[in-house]
Amino acid sequence: MSGHSKWATTKHKKAVIDGRRAKSFAKLIKNIEVAARVGGPDLAGNPALELAVTKAKKTSVPNDNIDRAIKRGSGQLGEAVDYQTIMYEGYGPQGTAILIECLTDNKNRAASEVRLVVGRNGGNMADPGSVAYMFTRKGIVSLPKNGLSEDDLLMAVLDAGAEEVKVDGENFEVISEPQDLPAIRSALNEAGIEYENDEAGFVPSMQVELDVEHAKKFVRLYDALEDLDDVQNIYSNADMSAEVMAQLEED
Repeated sequence: MSGHSKWATTKHKKAVIDGRRAKSFAKLIKNIEVAARVGGPDLAGNPALELAVTKAKKTSVPNDNIDRAIKRGSGQLGEAVDYQTIMYEGYGPQGTAILIECLTDNKNRAASEVRLVVGRNGGNMADPGSVAYMFTRKGIVSLPKNGLSEDDLLMAVLDAGAEEVKVDGENFEVISEPQDLPAIRSALNEAGIEYENDEAGFVPSMQVELDVEHAKKFVRLYDALEDLDDVQNIYSNADMSAEVMAQLEED
């Protein structure tokens, strides 16, 4: 999936975690700026901004940073924010499909960096449309199991528009239409169920289960792409069994 993918749990060194956190903050701030620029600074009248702010708060972005991003994006600080959203398509190890979503103020730089990283890490760029057809845009809410049953979770979110609940290792994923995300979040809050991440993302129609060697290569490619400042989200149909995950953690 994206930044909350289950293989991200293999990252355990403090320096790596701190570095990821800083980059995550920067990307969340950029999302807020763009949403404020497009729809204005009022959260009540700007669903995209409300979603971006909620996600940032869930990731512990300081309120001062959030407020400043809203003001900067909406032009209240006199700064121009001009980002473009660009989607690149590619193939990774073992024929996995990859969508790379960039938010950038320099399209040429983003394209060059993405191509370089994909090529250096065993992947190939793909023509527009050759990979995207394998994915559907959905609302995705991730949360840890924490003793919660699948049936209990489904009962809490079904009337809010949830289409299905998926088991993803030690987590659940609630899948819905993107416009139903606010209702899903409200239903979880009312039920007292804590969630970790919510986003409008891309869900693959089929998955490719990776063996250990290809999983190692995929994680290297994923991490290298995630390190790029312009890359906001990475979506893939790569999947890893519990056994493969365990071997990755040992390494």
